[in-house]
Amino acid sequence: MNKAVGYINKSLAWFTISLSTFLVFCVIWQVFSRYVIGRPSTITDEMARYLFMWVALIGAAYTTGMKRHLAIDLLTMKLKGKRKLINEIFIQVAIATFALVVLVYGGINLAMKTLSTGQVTPALGLQMGYVYFCLPISGILMTFYSVVFGTEKVKELIETK
Repeated sequence: MNKAVGYINKSLAWFTISLSTFLVFCVIWQVFSRYVIGRPSTITDEMARYLFMWVALIGAAYTTGMKRHLAIDLLTMKLKGKRKLINEIFIQVAIATFALVVLVYGGINLAMKTLSTGQVTPALGLQMGYVYFCLPISGILMTFYSVVFGTEKVKELIETK
């Protein structure tokens, strides 16, 4: 399982780096076209907005996989032994529940409803539902990581008995 996590982490890192690089170029071109040429590019402005959404959500999944997400771990740091493991398992269950309900279920509903209405982006003409698919993709990845990390903690808990 650690091989799969490592492979997904590398893939997400490269994907996020690629999106971020393209986002930077869009913003640079936007600034250049606005202040040097005098005609702001509407395409890169819109593209930067949607790329930012993807970078943020896929980056959040990557951060979850690297165990570097923002956490208030005051309670966890104070606990020891079985109580600490149970708390860590609870946290992974909470993360997975949030990811499944809000990001996967809610994201798929949002994307499908938006696709069914035919809403398109103004400048790019892209179906808006495709932009929203970053939500369920991120949620699936976060759920995967939570299941893996939670399973590791359950194994540790069983071994401590």
